[in-house]
Amino acid sequence: MKMMTIASGSSGNCTYVGSENTGILVDVGVSKKKILDALQDVDRTFADINGIVITHEHIDHIRGLGVISRAYGIPIYATEATIEEIKYTTSLGTLDYGLFHSIQPDEPFMVGNIEILAHSTWHDAADPVCYSLLCDGRKIAVATDMGGYDGYMIQALKDADALLVEANHDIRMLQVGPYPYSTKQRILSSYGHLCNEAGGKLIRDVLNDHIKTIFLGHLSKENNLPELAYAAVAAELEGNPFTDDVRDFHLQVANRDTHSALLDI
Repeated sequence: MKMMTIASGSSGNCTYVGSENTGILVDVGVSKKKILDALQDVDRTFADINGIVITHEHIDHIRGLGVISRAYGIPIYATEATIEEIKYTTSLGTLDYGLFHSIQPDEPFMVGNIEILAHSTWHDAADPVCYSLLCDGRKIAVATDMGGYDGYMIQALKDADALLVEANHDIRMLQVGPYPYSTKQRILSSYGHLCNEAGGKLIRDVLNDHIKTIFLGHLSKENNLPELAYAAVAAELEGNPFTDDVRDFHLQVANRDTHSALLDI
């Protein structure tokens, strides 16, 4: 399997996951052009995309959905409550509802030769999920936008060969930053976003001896810095049973504006 982060941050999110003959986009929260440019840089186009899976209806995860669906007619997968909310997002323009396929958390479905499993998350959306994608004995998990986690999430993400996990904010930056008090409380709540340390704890809880890549994702532009996120997560991973050097996990921060390399998982 292969993986590439196209954009990851509070202003837009999109991740490519593919096998030899199937391509999936997890969220399309940036423009069609940005996604196409990233795909073309790794010798792919929208013709290579067989499905779009949506985590939830917030605009930083669906901004490009209207334009992309009208241009390419790619099937869209999301929970029924998420689909209903998307239908009321007028900024997307006209949507072909025949492209939508309703999914259920914890019930696997296939897109091409990739098995996809949605996992319920704690977030202030209609029915938010994260995803595991499996093919050829490999598992890639994309898990952001959650205010907390429990044993269910640990079980869902364990055994992954590659992870993208949220490290949204540095708590002190958020507390002293410009956001209104109500917004700060929402972010810090159990239905908001994981701080750097919480993201690190989740990663530690699901570590294994075959993880090849760990991305830190969905960093807040206003309330985090890549170096803070990396340092906080690295500190949480100290003393783990698998390695003394987190670089062995290829720990890295997903960029908000530029795509990563296309990684062979």
